[in-house]
Amino acid sequence: MTKREAPIYKVIFLNQGQVFEMYAKQIYQSDLWSFLEVEEFVFGERTTVVVDPSEEKLKAQFDGVVRSFVPMHSIVRIDEVERMGTAKITEARHTGNVMPFPMPMPDK
Repeated sequence: MTKREAPIYKVIFLNQGQVFEMYAKQIYQSDLWSFLEVEEFVFGERTTVVVDPSEEKLKAQFDGVVRSFVPMHSIVRIDEVERMGTAKITEARHTGNVMPFPMPMPDK
């Protein structure tokens, strides 16, 4: 019998007009109503010379963060993955026939 490794979750959520795709080891429902707690963020190891600026921005933004509370209506998708990919931030674009739930956006 083999011991199963701790799962890694890919969490995709909306934040101020951007789509955050991050990896974490712990995800659970918060005691704060309608929030999800995301803990133990995982970022890629620096084993190559190529540096992804999007991942570096996320590392800097979440440096020192122990736990993040994400509103459930901002969650796009959560997957349990076998191996970690690259964390990234992309601009949220509306495409298709489905209108997203309206969220307040700060003026730029």
